[in-house]
Amino acid sequence: MTVTYVLDGTRIETLEDFWRVIGEAVEGPDGYFGRSLDAFADCLSGGFGTPDDRDFVVEWRDHQVSRGHLGHPETARQLEIRLTRCHPENRPYVSADLAEARAGRGATAFDWLIEIFEQRAPGVLSLR
Repeated sequence: MTVTYVLDGTRIETLEDFWRVIGEAVEGPDGYFGRSLDAFADCLSGGFGTPDDRDFVVEWRDHQVSRGHLGHPETARQLEIRLTRCHPENRPYVSADLAEARAGRGATAFDWLIEIFEQRAPGVLSLR
């Protein structure tokens, strides 16, 4: 039997909101399903809170609302955080991505999440 986990896109305004909403959807109150892009990818790949039978769907309702909130301004904010934490050798790459986000270009935080879904759990995500 396929289990459907529902994400309420109206509750997702930041990447931190996404971690909370998906954690609650999959694991219940205070649930964990990643709190970084890498951890989220791991969760989708199996173990770490992923349903053991792997027969599940994530239905992201009102995803267009989330897409707007997880656009370039939120992406720039996330890249600013990443810039303070990344290895010095990676700073030029993160800085370049940050400049693109500030200019309203390039992949957004929403795009990052969609790409992880597609790479780690193809066919699991349903955008509504």
